[in-house]
Amino acid sequence: MNLKIGQKHYECKDTVTLYDLAEEMQGAYSHRIAIASVNGKLTELFHSPQDGDRIEFITIGDKIGHDIYRRSCSMLFLTALSHVMQGKSEKETLHFSIHAGFYYTFEPAIAITQDFLDGVEEEMSRLVAEAVPFEKRSVSTDDAIRLFHDLKMHDKEKLFSVRLSSRVNIYDLDGYQDYYYGFMVHDASALKYFRLYAYHDGIVLQMPELKEPETVPDFQPSEQLFHAQIKGEEWAKKQNIGTVADLNEKLIETGAKNTILISEALMEKRIADIAERIIDRQGVKFVMIAGPSSSGKTTFSQRLSVQLEAQGMKPHYIGVDNYFLNRDQVPLDEYGKKDFESLRAVDVDQFNRDMTDALEGKTIQVPTFDFLSGKRICTGETLTLKEGEILIIEGIHCLNDRLSFSLPKESKFKIYISALTQVNLDEHNRISTTDGRLIRRIVRDFRTRGYSASNTLAMWDSVRRGEEKYIFPLQEGVDVFFNSALPYELAVLKLYAEPLLFQVKKEDPEYGEARRLLKFLDYVIGIPAMEDVPNHSILREFIGGGCFRL
Repeated sequence: MNLKIGQKHYECKDTVTLYDLAEEMQGAYSHRIAIASVNGKLTELFHSPQDGDRIEFITIGDKIGHDIYRRSCSMLFLTALSHVMQGKSEKETLHFSIHAGFYYTFEPAIAITQDFLDGVEEEMSRLVAEAVPFEKRSVSTDDAIRLFHDLKMHDKEKLFSVRLSSRVNIYDLDGYQDYYYGFMVHDASALKYFRLYAYHDGIVLQMPELKEPETVPDFQPSEQLFHAQIKGEEWAKKQNIGTVADLNEKLIETGAKNTILISEALMEKRIADIAERIIDRQGVKFVMIAGPSSSGKTTFSQRLSVQLEAQGMKPHYIGVDNYFLNRDQVPLDEYGKKDFESLRAVDVDQFNRDMTDALEGKTIQVPTFDFLSGKRICTGETLTLKEGEILIIEGIHCLNDRLSFSLPKESKFKIYISALTQVNLDEHNRISTTDGRLIRRIVRDFRTRGYSASNTLAMWDSVRRGEEKYIFPLQEGVDVFFNSALPYELAVLKLYAEPLLFQVKKEDPEYGEARRLLKFLDYVIGIPAMEDVPNHSILREFIGGGCFRL
C-alpha cells in the first residue's frame, strides 16, 4: 500500500495495522500515540488502513488524545477495582472531574484504606505491564440492554432502552465489559501514569494534565468546588435525576413542565439565599461576579439584583468590559496578538478611581465600551452610590484583587459562577462541565453573533486557555460558588445545537469534535423550550426570549 503519514509518503504491506505503523513511527513523536486520524476521521489503532489513506497520529499530548487517555484510564481503574473487590460493590459511580482526576463513590459504601488503594494500583500496574488490549465488539441494542442488566449497570440499561441506534459498541478489558461514548487506546501499556487517593466518601483517580502528559501532579483539591459539585448533584437528585437515563425517563413519564418548574424554583431559592447573605454581611458595597465562558453571568447578575431589591436594597450593574482600554492600546500576548483576556486590557487605574469615588458617595461617570469602534465612550450616564445601594460588578477578572486593589476587602463580596453539569450520561460516562458550557456557547454565538458551530469550536481552545490562566486559579477563597447548570438544560439545548453541529463539514478541522458532541446529544430526548422555560431562566441567555437586557 501507498499511504501518506503526516507530510511524507510511505509504502508498506497491506497486512499492516495502524498500531503497527504507530509503533514504527513512535520515535518521531514526543508523547505516546493514542489514536489516528484517517482521511480526517478518528480511527482506533486496531484498524487497518487502505491504499491511499491520509494518516495523522494523535498523541496523549493533544487534547483529543488526552481525553482518550483519561477515558481509558477510567476503564483500567474500574477493571482493576472489579478484580480486587470481586463483586463486593454493587455500583461504582464516576461523578465528576476534580483537579486532574475523576471522583468515584461506591454502593454500598466501602472502607477505603491505604492497603486497599495499593491493591487496586498494583492490579492496574499489572494490566499495564502485560499490555492487556482493549477489545471492541459491536452488539445489537437488545443484546446490550440484556448485558447491562446482567452486569447491574442499570443506568446504561435505561439509557439504551430509548435509543434508536440498532448497534452498540462494547469494550472488554481483561474480562471487564463496559460501554463508553468515546474511543480507547489500543492497550493498557499506554496508561502508565496514574495515582489513587482516598477523598471524602470515595476515591480520586489522579491522572496527568494536558500540559504535562507524562507527569501525575500531586492531588490538590478545591474544597469549595467539590462541595458545589456535590450540592449540584443533590439538587438534581431531589428530582430523581442523576443521569441522562433518569432525565429521559422523567420526560417520557411526566413531561417537561414540572421538571422545568422545580429546577427553576430550586435555582431561584439559591439566588435568594445569596442575596440574604450579602445583606446580612454588613458593609458590602461591591458584589464581584466572575466565572468561565457561558456560565450565565449576565442573567445571574440581573436575577441577583432583583432578589436584592426584593429584600430592600437598590443594586446598580456595572460590567468591567466597559473599562476596556481602547483597542489600539491593548497589549500583545506571547503570540503577537491582542491580549483581550488579560487584566492588562482593562483600565485598572480608572476603574479603581471610579469605584473609590463611588464608595465615598461621589458622583461618577459610567463609561460604555463601543465594541464596533473599539473605543470607550462617555454617554453621560452617572451614578451616585447612596445608603442602601450596592454595585453588582461582573467581569472575567472580578475575583482578582489586582482589579479592585483600592477597595477595602470587607466591602467586596465575591461570587464564582460556573455551569457544573450535575447530570452524567450514565454511571461511568461523565458529561464534562466544559462540554455543557460549549454547547451553551454554540447556541448563543449563532443567535447573537451569527457564528457557525465551526467558528465557536475553532475559538474554544483559546477561550479555555484564558479561563485556565485568569479565572480557575482564583476560584478558591470566594464567598459563594454558584452552579448555574440546570438538570433539564441538555434536553432544551439539543434542539438548537444539533442543526448547527450537523452543518460542520467533513473537511473542517472541527468535524471530529462536532461529531463527538452530536453522538452524546443523541442520547438525550429533546424538548421544545418556548412555552415552558421561564423568561427569567439562565437558559434564556443562550436560547433567547429572556426578559433581561443582555
